[in-house]
Amino acid sequence: MTRRKMGVFTMIIQKFGGMAMQSEASRKHCILHIRNAIRQYNKAVIVVSAMGRAGDAYATDTLITLTSAFKSDSKAKDLVAACGEMIAAAVISAELERTGIENKLLYGQSIGLETSENFGDAEVQAVHTSAIEKALDETSCVIIPGFQGTTAEGDITTLGRGGSDLTAALLGAALKAQFIEYYKDVPGVMTYNPKENADAVLISKLTYPEFHQLLNNSHPIVQKKAAETAEQHHLTLHIRNTFSMDQGTLIVPAIHHGSSDILSTR
Repeated sequence: MTRRKMGVFTMIIQKFGGMAMQSEASRKHCILHIRNAIRQYNKAVIVVSAMGRAGDAYATDTLITLTSAFKSDSKAKDLVAACGEMIAAAVISAELERTGIENKLLYGQSIGLETSENFGDAEVQAVHTSAIEKALDETSCVIIPGFQGTTAEGDITTLGRGGSDLTAALLGAALKAQFIEYYKDVPGVMTYNPKENADAVLISKLTYPEFHQLLNNSHPIVQKKAAETAEQHHLTLHIRNTFSMDQGTLIVPAIHHGSSDILSTR
C-alpha cells in the first residue's frame, strides 16, 4: 500500500508545458525531474501539455486547424484539441517505462474532472479522485493529460487557454499535494521578461498577492485561474526551469484553511 501522511498521499504534482514535451531530448530533462520527485516525495502525479507550439505536428494550435469545419462544431474541436495532451501523455508514459519508471496513464473520465458542456472553455464542477488514488496505490507515478475534463455524459471538454495549469492546481488541491511544480523554459519568475530585458533577475520567493500582479498579461507564466485556485486552497507552487536543477521561484500561501466543496467528491 502507499505510504501516506496525515491520511493523504505523500506526493507531488509536476506539470510540464509544451516546450518541455516538445522533443525526446527535452523530455529526458522531464524524466530526470520525475525520477527525483519520486525519490523525494514517494509519489508523483505528472500533468502534461501538448508537445510544442503552433506549427509542431501535435501542438493544440496545429490540431485545431486540421479542418475549417471545427469553427462550427465546438464539440468535435474539443475532442481533437484534447488529443494533443493525450499524445504527449502516452509518449512520456512509454519513455518513463523504457527508463525503468513504472507508471499508470489515466485519461477521459479517469482524470476525474467533471465539467460543464461549455466546449472550448468548460467549467470544472467536481473533482473525483478515486481513479487517481487507486493508481497511486498501485504505482509511484501517474500520468495525466492536462487541459481537459469530461461532462457527466462522458464527452471530452477543454478548459480554455492554459488549462493544463488548472488541471495541476485542481488535482493538487484535491490530493493535498506537498507542492505543485510548474516547469517552464525560464529560470522561474523574473523581474522582467528575460527574452526582452537582459537585466532580468530571478525572484526566489513571492506571496500570492505579489504573484497575481505579474499575471495580468497575455502570456502569464502560470494561468491566472490556476494561480487563483492554488491560492484558494493554500498550495505552495514551485516554478522551475525544465532544463536545469536550479531552485526557481516559490509561491507561498499566507495561511491554511480547508478546501471548497468542488473538491469534496471522491
